[in-house]
Amino acid sequence: MTLKIRTFNESDAGQWDQFVRNHEKGTFFHLTGWKSLIEKSFGHKSHYLIAETDDRRIVGVFPVFSINSLLFGKSVVSIPFSVYGGVLAETGDAFNALYDRAVEFTKNVNAQYLEMRNEDALISDLPSKDLYYVFKREIEADDEKNMAAIPRKARRMIRVAIKSGLQARFGRYELVDSFYTLLAANFHRLGTPVFSKRYVLNILDQYPDDCSILMISKDGVDLSGVLSFFYKDQVIPYYSGSVPESKKTAANDFLYWALMSRAAEKGYRIFDFGRSKKDTGPYHFKRHWGFEPRRLEYQYFLNTIDELPNISPSNPKYQKRIEMWRRLPLRLTKIIGPYIVKNIP
Repeated sequence: MTLKIRTFNESDAGQWDQFVRNHEKGTFFHLTGWKSLIEKSFGHKSHYLIAETDDRRIVGVFPVFSINSLLFGKSVVSIPFSVYGGVLAETGDAFNALYDRAVEFTKNVNAQYLEMRNEDALISDLPSKDLYYVFKREIEADDEKNMAAIPRKARRMIRVAIKSGLQARFGRYELVDSFYTLLAANFHRLGTPVFSKRYVLNILDQYPDDCSILMISKDGVDLSGVLSFFYKDQVIPYYSGSVPESKKTAANDFLYWALMSRAAEKGYRIFDFGRSKKDTGPYHFKRHWGFEPRRLEYQYFLNTIDELPNISPSNPKYQKRIEMWRRLPLRLTKIIGPYIVKNIP
């Protein structure tokens, strides 16, 4: 069998997505919808690679983007603004050929590095970071069983929230303004630039059947919200925001309980709590819920640099900038943030 490596054409979308859905390591972000979303929202150039046989059967895919950042230089990333990425292949030959072509592309565009957001370490001699951890767990169709799987302290917080009269609203476009208000304020408190509301709308446009927003409120006041993706048997809470007062009513606990309950009712069986940086508040919140952390093996081919890149907010050299950002008016951060965040994939 002869392998051919070529770049993606729009006519490949159906076969590409079918390959991803059939592959045991395929993720929501490997689908071509994410390609369209990132191109439309941030203007980054994709360079999606396909390994195919003589009869044009796809046996491997490697979605990569070229990121030309004024702040952090040029890089090649699989996949920006996502948790997961990297090569999907049926055979070792297809895997190696795709990886070699991506390395060649990285060199040709003179990028500093190639980053692969793998769940597992796929290439033994490449360096990886000990930064991000993912939290996943199976859920049952029965609420009582799911509640019993949550540790006692977290169960108590959920029950406190239920008794306090919190309300859950599921929706899409009609909740965007409320959701984005909480999200932007949350990013501001963290000292992190926020993307535009247009990006949230683009997400909903791109995924009419695989994305929804959940908002939690009390007495008409919004306390917390989450935008989630749905893929195969998985529910993936992805972007979230809340007000500081949400802690008093356990609104965040109720938020994820309401999402888990609705997802279980609709037949989803994996709750993917997403990634968190090691030893941060979200990391410990998810452990508090009984989810065990598993390290994400983000691996790197270093081209023009000698050390692993570190553009995470946890990098000490960014602390002064983060504090400065927190002191800026929230309204101003909504204007400036989208121009910065596109450079932080």
